[in-house]
Amino acid sequence: MADTPENDMASDHLLAPLNSRRVTDADYRLLVESVADYAIFLLDPGGVILSWNRGAQKMKGYEAGEVVGRHIAVFYPQELLDRQWPEHGLKMARETGIFEDEGWRLRKDGTRFWANIVITRIIGPHGELIGFSKITRDQSERRRQDELLRLSEERFRLLVEGVKDYAIFMLDPSGHVVSWNAGAQKNKGYEAAEIIGQHFSVFYPPEAAPGWPDEELRIALQEGRFEDEGWRIRKDGSRFWASVVITPLSDAAGRHRGFAKVTRDLTERRRVTVLEDEGRRITNFLALLGHELRNPLAPISNAVALLERENIGSKVLRDTREIIGRQLRQLNRLVDDLLDVGRITSGKIQLEARPVRFIDALHEAVEAVQPLIDRKSHVLDIHNADDPWVIGDRARLIQILSNLIGNAAKFTPAAGRISVRVAAMPDSTEVRVIDNGPGIPPQHLHKVFDLFFQGEQDTARSQGGLGLGLSLVQQLVVLHGGEVSAFSKGIHGEGSEFVVRLPAAPAPAPAPASAAGKGADPFAGRRVLVVDDNRDAAETMAMLLDALGYVPSMAHDGLAGVEAIKADAPDLVLLDIGLPGISGIEVARRVRAEMANPPPLVAITGYGQESDREASFQAGFHDHLTKPVDIDKLVALLDRLLGGAAGPSAPPPQAAPGD
Repeated sequence: MADTPENDMASDHLLAPLNSRRVTDADYRLLVESVADYAIFLLDPGGVILSWNRGAQKMKGYEAGEVVGRHIAVFYPQELLDRQWPEHGLKMARETGIFEDEGWRLRKDGTRFWANIVITRIIGPHGELIGFSKITRDQSERRRQDELLRLSEERFRLLVEGVKDYAIFMLDPSGHVVSWNAGAQKNKGYEAAEIIGQHFSVFYPPEAAPGWPDEELRIALQEGRFEDEGWRIRKDGSRFWASVVITPLSDAAGRHRGFAKVTRDLTERRRVTVLEDEGRRITNFLALLGHELRNPLAPISNAVALLERENIGSKVLRDTREIIGRQLRQLNRLVDDLLDVGRITSGKIQLEARPVRFIDALHEAVEAVQPLIDRKSHVLDIHNADDPWVIGDRARLIQILSNLIGNAAKFTPAAGRISVRVAAMPDSTEVRVIDNGPGIPPQHLHKVFDLFFQGEQDTARSQGGLGLGLSLVQQLVVLHGGEVSAFSKGIHGEGSEFVVRLPAAPAPAPAPASAAGKGADPFAGRRVLVVDDNRDAAETMAMLLDALGYVPSMAHDGLAGVEAIKADAPDLVLLDIGLPGISGIEVARRVRAEMANPPPLVAITGYGQESDREASFQAGFHDHLTKPVDIDKLVALLDRLLGGAAGPSAPPPQAAPGD
């Protein structure tokens, strides 16, 4: 095009310093067309491409003449075209004003890249739909949702000024603000008249390194761009976590005219990331804590089991044994609750879906909390006119019910009343746990299922606990496909009511009668090797095995365990996982590799996560028992794997008075 006085005037206008004149549409065009890291272009209302910038050409590989006039579907892979995804994006942008997406897109040469896309509706001065802006960023290496918008004359101005999720503004070469969009006002709190002309260092917190804003401009000018994340300051002094991209702007002659600055508030995303990281750390800590607590619990549990097999004449010793047993069970429940929190929050808990007679689970739950009920002299009423069945995990159902009844017993004053009512509904089984305690204040009712929430306690924390029980109840009920609700007026003496509904199931067909009686035990003198670096745990387990009629032996590290298994050829090995030298997993692998007929291996460990169980089974273990071992489960396992114990039968556990 020939030079004209008007063109000369326009050129002179562009050459003027940005902070000494009004920003023009050409400035906005320069802002957009100079951006090389974003594809920014305009669409008509039907999705046809109207404009093309340098970033679009760089990212997608098309020259402007090859793509202007074509539909945006050219960028979408076949699987998205089959879903009519281009039309969906335009429809959502048309109806809601904006559509954001991430997914695979195509370049001209057919290669794919992972794109972050924002389509924004553009409305004219009379409310009519003019078209759409479309912004694409290649997130193959870094998936961040930053956005630059480009303009073309007045359309570019509408595009930039209409964006509210990004602060998009211009700086002069020295870093003073010369333009301000709606997103900048929303994110930073300044009106345009308040901030234009000020240096952009006003957005930086006091602890920022002296001269750092100017250093950012220097790096952007030297490297062609600058990208950063960090704290920034709003007008009211509040902080937000910002993703910042600064791009130098040059005219057609290559002369530096200023900077484009794009800022996005990522405070919420950072908060979620921090919470996710914290959640992972808590889950790992709980797993480690459970293992460390279970190691000392194991010998205590074994010792209590040995004491229960002795006929103790002294009432003091019997009472002491019962106290230790009760407190051990309580401590074990607390450890299990802690680990269940980690399992559920990380999605690693798995339920066994089997028919369960609900009343049986209820009776076991009552048995678990009966000591607390007796200690506080509560009256417990159970009403079950029906005998329903549910599909679920029996152990977890017992945990749900014992936590609900235990919670009622804990918070109800002495000599209170607790009522448990079971009813079979058409499609569900309903249980109500009602107490006449102090109730729950209305302002706390919506928090009772929150993790670690304990409501109002006295200064002595006489109720105790970790605030895990009701949270576990809710999460376990949901995993069973049910629901739980809490009701209370918060009036002392009128108490609280918790209602659980679980999907109903038909009663299963009765199992065939088992054969009566057993023949003589042909497996006398079976040898069991215990491998555990905790000598107290190993010795008490060996004593218990001896009391059960087996012939025990011990090893206290991984290498010694391998040698003992190969040299002595025991009939079964109780093997700890966390051993010095080599782990129990490695012991299992070596034994399987080096022996033609290795004995059955049973993991006895403080590691109780589902992933730990899977690792045991993959290494060749026959079973996985978590410390402290349930003695009944151990006896049943030994009976199943070895066919029963040897020698004279041990005396039955001595019942305490009143049992």
